[in-house]
Amino acid sequence: MKRFLFREKIYSRWLILLIDQLIILCTLLVSFLLINKFDYQQLWHSNFFMYTALYCAISLIVFTIMRIHTGIIRYSNTEDIFRIFMAAWITGFIFTALCHIILTPYTAVPASWFPEILIMNFFVSSSFLILLRIAVKSVFGYLKTIAPCDEKENILIYGSGTDSILVKKALEDSKASNLNVFAFVDDNTDKINKHIEQKHVYHSNAIAALKDKFNIKKILFTGDDLNVNGKKSTIDKCIELGIKVLTVPQSDKWLYGKLTPNQIKDLKIEDLLHREPIVLSKDNILREIRGKRILITGAAGSIGSEIVRQVISFSPEYVVLCDQAETPLHELQLEICDDFPEAKIYIVMANIQNRSRMKAIFDEYLPHIVFHAAAYKHVPMMENNPSEAILTNVLGTKNISDLAIDSGVDKFIMISTDKAVRPTNIMGASKRLAEMYIQSLNNEEVSTKFITTRFGNVLGSNGSVLPRFKAQIERGGPVTVTHPEITRYFMTIPESVQLVLEAAAMGKGGEIYLFDMGEPVKIADLAANMIKLAGLIPDKDIKIVFSGLRPGEKLYEELLLVEEQTIPTYHPKIKISKIISHSFFYVQHVIEELLTLNSLNNDFDMVKKMKEIIPDYKSKNSRYEQIDCYLIDEIN
Repeated sequence: MKRFLFREKIYSRWLILLIDQLIILCTLLVSFLLINKFDYQQLWHSNFFMYTALYCAISLIVFTIMRIHTGIIRYSNTEDIFRIFMAAWITGFIFTALCHIILTPYTAVPASWFPEILIMNFFVSSSFLILLRIAVKSVFGYLKTIAPCDEKENILIYGSGTDSILVKKALEDSKASNLNVFAFVDDNTDKINKHIEQKHVYHSNAIAALKDKFNIKKILFTGDDLNVNGKKSTIDKCIELGIKVLTVPQSDKWLYGKLTPNQIKDLKIEDLLHREPIVLSKDNILREIRGKRILITGAAGSIGSEIVRQVISFSPEYVVLCDQAETPLHELQLEICDDFPEAKIYIVMANIQNRSRMKAIFDEYLPHIVFHAAAYKHVPMMENNPSEAILTNVLGTKNISDLAIDSGVDKFIMISTDKAVRPTNIMGASKRLAEMYIQSLNNEEVSTKFITTRFGNVLGSNGSVLPRFKAQIERGGPVTVTHPEITRYFMTIPESVQLVLEAAAMGKGGEIYLFDMGEPVKIADLAANMIKLAGLIPDKDIKIVFSGLRPGEKLYEELLLVEEQTIPTYHPKIKISKIISHSFFYVQHVIEELLTLNSLNNDFDMVKKMKEIIPDYKSKNSRYEQIDCYLIDEIN
């Protein structure tokens, strides 16, 4: 029976029109009999059938013109009800007019009794037409609610506002959904213990009891901002209870105005960042980028590709995407062509270590602004391959910045890392050397403005712990964390790039911009939350194993945003480091010496030179710690 009713074919609109007209005919007869106190003899002595034929003909025309019959009954709403009232009123009005203008004067057929019947019929026929639609809609709704338990899974919806109600309706109307909305959950005391669309509204404190009593395993949150107080505390509660958290975007972001199953997503760990939304002055960025030629190195990387996406939205003249990674660059090209078909982009493959190749790119595309995101950043990998770290992070940056000056680039923005502050590894030290060179280029003789942006770990980036933890959870564990006390600062990729663009717009040259990274996060807690988000129990379903600190890794990252070490800007999330810059001639000289040592393939001599250039570079958990001991003895 259900398969027959819920089949894809919608019943003929002409059948609906016929049913509507039969209802009108019957209600007209009932109205006549009620007015005449069920005196059936009046049917034969009052020209009832002639008037009825005219009324039904007018009704048929009016209902057809107003397309009352074209709506799908099971989806009827208040607008459909209003249109039914209007159709019934218009039919009665036209009928009355025709009776007084044509029938009564020219046929001498009396109609004095009909006004009372018309008034009654308006209410009776409208009521029955509306009841038909309500009944059909209710039957469909009821049949959906009695689906077998293995077909539908009970879920809760957090909130009881407009978006939550729309989600509930969308899930009920979706054939592809296997979710049944059991109830709403809210923290608004005005709505607690009330019903919305036949669904009870519970307080969030009742979630644990609902889980135990009704086997609730999922809860759905609407909207993008999940960090407001009520939502955040409820999400934390659900994670602790092992209830899977789902999210859907706000209704104005639904595809073609409809909620599709692929828009219902599992909560991501990025959504749990303890951070207020970042508000940017997009007008500043627009003035900086619109109509400009942009070159982005490392464009296929996680940060570089997001810079590409965001820069394109500010209408540059064109964007040059430069990277040496073939497959990621190809995938990015396909994505940009699909998502931004009007954007003008050029794809170039090149290694920033190759100065002549990069010079050809600068000469051909003449960029106004360069975003330099190309770098090696994996700490343990660079600790074992210091030569490549120097060639890419130092020589590559030197090549690009020198060419920017030669080509008359307006602004050069380098993406750095918080690991450059008091570095404990090759990667951080190489990025600090790159920062030193970039800062030394800012002088009155150089028109290019060199700007450095520095921030910490980025959630979801290549090399982030998230993909590794996710893969380990999918394999059934264990999840490996280097140390139980290790902490890091995190940002999402989009917000870090937003701040890069803001810093690029405000930069005057020579600054190192520091970003507010929020509160530090314990990696062990991050791993535990990811396990819980997967609906599993840490150390029961998935083990957390501590593997020991890796080469070059330190327990705590430096807290950059200490007031005494920074200068505030107009943006509360961005500050400027007070780090003293070095002279160009000194930095150029020591980098040339370092590159000479690099060509000799002696890692220890090269690292020793880096430590001499950067006195606060102290190796941690690394084979190069012995150099620190040697330098201390040498000083003593």
